[in-house]
Amino acid sequence: MGVSLADTELDDDADFAETHDINVTPFIDVILVLLIIFMVAAPLSTVDLPIDLPSSTATPQKKPDKPTYVSIKPDLSLAIGEKSVKRAELISTLNAAAESNPERLVFVRADRGVAYGDLMDVLELLRQGNYRMKLVALEGVADASTPSPTSGAARP
Repeated sequence: MGVSLADTELDDDADFAETHDINVTPFIDVILVLLIIFMVAAPLSTVDLPIDLPSSTATPQKKPDKPTYVSIKPDLSLAIGEKSVKRAELISTLNAAAESNPERLVFVRADRGVAYGDLMDVLELLRQGNYRMKLVALEGVADASTPSPTSGAARP
């Protein structure tokens, strides 16, 4: 209990008045100790159940020997591998090379400056050609001096 030493009366016989304030220093110490205990104990409380998972007889999918990459350049022109193609000839060029890609899997990569709508247009072209696609990379750094193409830009 705390005691106030303030002079309430001038006589010496007066008892010290009690104060009814809580001492928060030990309370804060206890809270901090509990916090440390919970911070240490929380990672230990994860559940590790020993489960014997069934084995799979499926053969793992192999990566294609020579994957087909469709690239979208910053000027919205398309390329298959290193060869530039026109947007209207994309599916016919991919179909001509279909013997090397029997799964019809195409990896699509786009420059950072390519707008989302333009990327989706190319993905829609590939979907209409019944190609499966995977987005694999975004390349290039958008430069402040060159304006990025918009979805309303002229397409080659």
